[in-house]
Amino acid sequence: MKTTLIDGFTPAKFDKEIAGNLLLETATEDEVRAQKFLIGVRNEDGDIYRLIGATKHNSFTNAVEELEDLELTDELADMDGTTHEGCDAIFRQE
Repeated sequence: MKTTLIDGFTPAKFDKEIAGNLLLETATEDEVRAQKFLIGVRNEDGDIYRLIGATKHNSFTNAVEELEDLELTDELADMDGTTHEGCDAIFRQE
């Protein structure tokens, strides 16, 4: 899986936990957006500051489970098959 921080947005206070729990390769925003599945992570201001891209559904599912284990909430969990802001899942801290 590939990840990038989006320029101009402050990383969330819990960002180190994401980097520590997921095996992520740092890439450019374009490289991450080119992946088949896209996960956004919101900071405390409500901005998507990190993108995580996965090429396989299995990798996407594993990333979702890891983020849920960090007690983050997927805003799109109840909207199966729907994308929002270009993402298949968007996580935030409650």
